[in-house]
Amino acid sequence: MALDQVKKITDAIANGKAASVYFLMGEETYYIDAISHYIENNILSPEEQGFNQMVLYGRDVTVDQIIGHAKRFPMMAEKQVIIVKEAQDLSRSIEELVSYVQQPQPSTVLVICYKYKKLDARKKLAKTLKTHGVLFESNKLYDNQLPDWIKRVLSGRGYSVAPKAAQMLADFLGNDLSKISKELEKLQLILPKDQTISPQDVETHIGISKDYNNFELQSAIAQGDQLKAYQIVTYFANNPKHHPIVMTIALLYSFFAKLLLYHSLSDKSMAAKALAINPYFVKEYQLAARYYSMKQVTAIIGNIRNVDMKSKGVGASQLSLVDLLHELLLAIFK
Repeated sequence: MALDQVKKITDAIANGKAASVYFLMGEETYYIDAISHYIENNILSPEEQGFNQMVLYGRDVTVDQIIGHAKRFPMMAEKQVIIVKEAQDLSRSIEELVSYVQQPQPSTVLVICYKYKKLDARKKLAKTLKTHGVLFESNKLYDNQLPDWIKRVLSGRGYSVAPKAAQMLADFLGNDLSKISKELEKLQLILPKDQTISPQDVETHIGISKDYNNFELQSAIAQGDQLKAYQIVTYFANNPKHHPIVMTIALLYSFFAKLLLYHSLSDKSMAAKALAINPYFVKEYQLAARYYSMKQVTAIIGNIRNVDMKSKGVGASQLSLVDLLHELLLAIFK
């Protein structure tokens, strides 16, 4: 997992074993920023940084210029640090780094931040980095991985979090890890350490309703509670900015796809692993399986797809948000 890789990299730096070249790439910018920020603040002392730390931007330099800077010797320090941000702007010429990576300057720590893209693993630079540097790939997390990520991050900071609270944060904030991290920092400033963060804490300090959110909607649907489900989607329709229908549809589609898988399991004790969910939520699928047969779930998935198309203006006249949400529930409960 990326968190483990990040810890391995930062631990090595803390122990005085910084690599000569770090190539940080991928769709998830959070980890790239975290590693580069750590290097920026932990290799050189504040006094050494003035002469020996440089931040460059891909749009303003060439690969040859980066290599030229990297080959210089530090001034009155053992190391110099060069961080190249937005290096994806050099994608057409980035392979020219191969010669430097093969023989890097031992007194230089070169950090390449290559966001939203990744190197072609078949080409020489990627292969060379694996043996002569650190090649780190930062991938976007899947939605079902977010609650566990939130739990691990908070655990590392001395906090625990209730499963429902972690799910509320994941559903509301999406998979922007930087955004989630900022909200977690907000909770840290307010709440004492060693406290379990509850749904009430999330509602009070983050502004997410503990009663009207996608998690509660899924729970109401799993229990066949039509009244509560309609109350929640009505709330969503009145607060569209915080409850975009695209997220609601995606969550419900995922829920019923997993419910279909749950029905097909011969050994239901393996449900948490097979569905890639926290064991805390297995009971929800157990309950839903009583209300919705495999045949019904298959039909519901098809109906959710139809509503999704309508929400995008395909095959239907413009429907209001509340009408679309009611049609979504009708497709589930009918």
